[in-house]
Amino acid sequence: MPQLLKNIRNIGIMAHIDAGKTTTTERILYYTGINYKMGEVHDGAATMDYMIQEQERGITITSAATTVFWDFKNDNYKINIIDTPGHVDFTVEVERSLRVLDGAIAIFCAVGGVEPQSETVWRQADKYNVPRISFVNKMDRTGADYFKVIGQIKDKLGANPIPLQIPIGSEDDFKGVVDLITNKAYEWDDTSKGMIFTESEIPEDIAETVKQYRTNLIEGVAEESDELLEKFIRDPKSISEEEMIEAIRKATIELRITPVLCGSAFKNKGIQRLLDSITAYLPSPLDLPAVMGINPYTEKEEMRETITDDDFAALAFKISTDSFVGKIAFIRVYSGTIAQGVQVLNTGTGKKERISRIMQMHANKQIPLETLEAGDIGALVGFKKIRTGDTLCAINHPVVLENIKFPEPVINMAVEPKFQDDVERLSDSLQKLSEEDPTFKVKMDDETGQTIISGMGELHIDILTDRLKREFNVECNKGKPTVAYKEAFDSTIVHQEIYKKQSGGKGKFADITFEIGPAADKQIGLQFVSEVKGGRLPKEYIEATRSGFEKAMMNGPLAGFAVYNMRIVLKDGSFHPVDSDQLAFEIAANIGFRNATKLLKLTLLEPIMSLEVSTPDDYVGDISSDINKKRGQLEDVSSKFNVQVLKAKVPLAEMFGYITTLRSASSGRATSSMEFSHFSKLPTDLLQEVLYKIKGYVVKN
Repeated sequence: MPQLLKNIRNIGIMAHIDAGKTTTTERILYYTGINYKMGEVHDGAATMDYMIQEQERGITITSAATTVFWDFKNDNYKINIIDTPGHVDFTVEVERSLRVLDGAIAIFCAVGGVEPQSETVWRQADKYNVPRISFVNKMDRTGADYFKVIGQIKDKLGANPIPLQIPIGSEDDFKGVVDLITNKAYEWDDTSKGMIFTESEIPEDIAETVKQYRTNLIEGVAEESDELLEKFIRDPKSISEEEMIEAIRKATIELRITPVLCGSAFKNKGIQRLLDSITAYLPSPLDLPAVMGINPYTEKEEMRETITDDDFAALAFKISTDSFVGKIAFIRVYSGTIAQGVQVLNTGTGKKERISRIMQMHANKQIPLETLEAGDIGALVGFKKIRTGDTLCAINHPVVLENIKFPEPVINMAVEPKFQDDVERLSDSLQKLSEEDPTFKVKMDDETGQTIISGMGELHIDILTDRLKREFNVECNKGKPTVAYKEAFDSTIVHQEIYKKQSGGKGKFADITFEIGPAADKQIGLQFVSEVKGGRLPKEYIEATRSGFEKAMMNGPLAGFAVYNMRIVLKDGSFHPVDSDQLAFEIAANIGFRNATKLLKLTLLEPIMSLEVSTPDDYVGDISSDINKKRGQLEDVSSKFNVQVLKAKVPLAEMFGYITTLRSASSGRATSSMEFSHFSKLPTDLLQEVLYKIKGYVVKN
């Protein structure tokens, strides 16, 4: 088994929109023999873009998984690949993929270089300590500059990029690459769709550049160990290819370097060498430390080794709904083995579930399997209830692995079914979509009775409402998009809530004393601390109290928005031996929240977006002036490929319809990209204005 694990690679492909992720994946499928022909994004025929909306729009919306096999140095490797979206509205797909992957390929456009979403996905990979290879794509495009992109990877991302290849030509003259390890040139044959590539002499015009970069590479490799350093001092040529590969692999896995390759996926050049590098430099499951988790019963930390003999533990990183088989849970198996028909424990729900089918996914196609083993990625069917981030484990050895944290939605929209008969179907369909996508939230407005959906942006909401129509056959009337504000506390108080209810028989009783106020700045959601001493309250009543506060903060007291963060310190409490139960304490927490927040100073937080605008010089003045009018703060103006790049932080409330405004201001020559940055306190002069729009009357606070 260790031999097999050694040859597994779990990788993701990540980049800014339009850098060529899906095109690169299509070439990988073709050269590994999985596909007999190449699908093109612009034709709507890419294998991994299987959703109708993806094919129509030419973008990736949902991460798709597939498995390929590749021979390298007389060994066969299994590569599980997840192709992720580049659009910022679907950042959840990148987040949950990186949480379970061992390595990644970061693709950069040779013309665009390090673009805004490139920075976002790079930071996400940093958060999960994912080793990565950089692939500079589109070397055939006008304006392609390999070394400039390497400079941007270093300066903008703070990485240590190490070129392993030098391009032969660029733009229309791009022919192939020189491999600095083998010190050989490789050129691709255009007539064979890139299947055939040949070794050739290193062109004279780049021979000096190749020599310089190869010397730098060997010097870097020599510093990896005393043995290699001695070899280098005696004779630099005595360091073998295998020793160089091993040293580069070690430094990559330890996140000290990022190997950089180049090619043109669309012109079928460089993909085979990229596959070689995936197997050579990215880690196998054995190269990474054992996964740590918490035993839910003892609350002690436990370790799970990446071996089939250990207890089964896996993380569900994605849930999708299939009209034929029901819920499909995509999982990463960290230890042990799972077989068809076996019962597992979902520690997220506390329920046992029987696995009816095990599958390997190839985009939306399902290949049946008997088992899934440690280190592998696959899909399971048979769940009644499962959520993204749930841990599945052996029933007698429970463990909770670290969950996945997702960004909060920033945009709201009211929806209602066009036909009265569809009310229930709309509710069911929205529930299924929210189970699939943790950044998509659904709630009922208590005052208006409207269904409010929340997402990461206008495109995100647009795609989801389109899916309602196409997949669930529910047509909706949509309201105007509005900002998803958050409510926040500006003060802290201590409050006692006693909940009593007598109705002849068994009553209800709960008594809690708690401190309520804002949590630490970077904390999101509920921070719950229990200071109850000496068994004054049973553990299950404390947990029910926490649950009550968690549910209560979803509907803030000021305008019904979720509370951004809240710290509850449960100081004391009492219970009745007959009348008290968990529900009583949950209700007491809910009522206590409502009563206590009447005495707190409240405010609203608004989402602030990071805006990047690329524009010709002529329009810089008008665009920066418009940003200032939108309460924006201009942070930087720089030159990039003959255009000016403006970076700013702007409130989302001012940015609806901005693309149209920008086109008008620049005669269609400027482009923009925007992503969520952070929540910030709404200025006092705007607070009452916003509350008046929402509530229809002034809210005194």
